[in-house]
Amino acid sequence: MTTVAIINARLLDPASDYDGPGGLLIQDGRISRVIHGPTPDLAADQIIDADGLCLAPGLIDIRVKTGEPGAEPKETLKSASLAAAAGGVTTIVVQPDTDPAVDDPAMIDFIQRRGAALNLVNVRAAGAATKALDGQRMAEIGLMDEAGALYFTDGDKVIVNSRTLQRVMSYAAAFNALIACRPADPWLTEGAVAASGELATRLGLSGSPAIAERIGLERDLALVEQTGARFLVDQISTEGALDTLARARAKGLEVAVSVSINHLCFNEVDIGDYRTFYRLDPPLRSEADRQALIEAVREGLIDVITSAHAPAPAEDKRRPFAEAAPGAIGLETLLPAALTLHHEDGLDLLDVLRPLTQGPAALLGLDAGVLAEGAPADVILFDAGAPVIIDADALHSKSKNSPFDGRRLQGKLIGTWVGGRKVF
Repeated sequence: MTTVAIINARLLDPASDYDGPGGLLIQDGRISRVIHGPTPDLAADQIIDADGLCLAPGLIDIRVKTGEPGAEPKETLKSASLAAAAGGVTTIVVQPDTDPAVDDPAMIDFIQRRGAALNLVNVRAAGAATKALDGQRMAEIGLMDEAGALYFTDGDKVIVNSRTLQRVMSYAAAFNALIACRPADPWLTEGAVAASGELATRLGLSGSPAIAERIGLERDLALVEQTGARFLVDQISTEGALDTLARARAKGLEVAVSVSINHLCFNEVDIGDYRTFYRLDPPLRSEADRQALIEAVREGLIDVITSAHAPAPAEDKRRPFAEAAPGAIGLETLLPAALTLHHEDGLDLLDVLRPLTQGPAALLGLDAGVLAEGAPADVILFDAGAPVIIDADALHSKSKNSPFDGRRLQGKLIGTWVGGRKVF
C-alpha cells in the first residue's frame, strides 16, 4: 500500500486530550507516526497539506438501522455505508431489528461479510437480546458474541418481562457482554407519539411523560445491580433519568449512556404543525431536558452520541403525525449537527468529539477512535467553521427523512479515510 502523509493540520485527539498543530503518517492501513507540533517534511507517496483543517479520528456510530435484510427500499448496507463515508463515520454498528431479526450467529456473519465486501466503512452488528425481538425468549447471545456481535439489544422495543431481562443480563454477565435497553415504562408510553405537556395536549397528541423514562431506568438499573451486567442506557432523553443515572454510578454500577444527536439539537416545539420528520422515539422533550443533556455532554457524563439513523420512506412519513413511522436518518448530518454544540453552546471541540470517537470505541472494545501509532488509519479531515445547508434530497441514504433538511449548519467534511483508503 502507498504511504500517505497529512501535514499542517489541527490535530484533534480526545483520547490524548490534544488539540493543536500536527500531522499523521499512514502506512499499510495504520497510523505509523503522530506528530504534535509543526510537521516536518515527511517521505510519503502522497502528501496532503491540510492547511489548518481539523484532523480527527473517524466517527463511530453504534446505532444505525438499515432495511437489509427484508426492507431494502428503506436502506441497504451499501447506501448506509455510502452515507456514513460522506458523513465522516468510519464505523457503523447495525441494529438487529431487520426482517428476519439478527438473532443468530449466521445473521451476524452475513452482515459483517456483506459490509466487508462493500469495502467502504467498517460494518459491525449488534445482536438481538431475545429471539425475533419477542421480549420473551433469550437469543443465542453467546454464539453471536463469538461471531463478532458488539452488543445485544432489542432496539426500540422495551423488554417488558423483567424475568427475561434478568436472564439476559445474568447470561451476558458471564462473559462480559454488553446489554443495551431503552428505558421506558411500557404502560405509560403505550401509544405515545410526543412528550407529555401543554404542546401535546394542544395538538391532540398522546404524550409520553418524562417519568416513564425514569421508572424504566430504575428497573433496569436494579437488575444491573443484581446481575452485575455491563449495561448501556439506550438514548436517554430526560433530565430526571440523568439524575437516576448519576446515583447508580455513585453506587459503582458499570453503566454507560447514549444520547441521540436529535435530542441534543431539537426540542418538542420543533414538531410545530405536525411535522413528521420530528416524529421520533423517544419523542423530542422540553428545552430544559435538551439543555440538561447538553450539560451532561459538557461534563463527560454522556459516553456516546449516536445518529439514531432510522430510515423511513416518504409513504411512511407523509401521514398524520400519530400514524407516521418514528425515526430520522442522521449518518450524513451527524458531524455538522454535533458541531452545533461547539458553535452554539460553547463546548470544547474535544468534548464534542469524545462521545463520537473514543467513547464508543472504549465501550465496545474497538481498536479505533484514537490518533495513535499502530491504530487503524480511520480518520477524517473537516472544516469546523465552513457553512453547510442540508439538502435531504442530496443525501446518500435511500430514505430522505432528515429533520435537518434545509437547516444551516457549520462543519464541512473534506475527506474520510478508512484503513488508510480514501472513501470520501
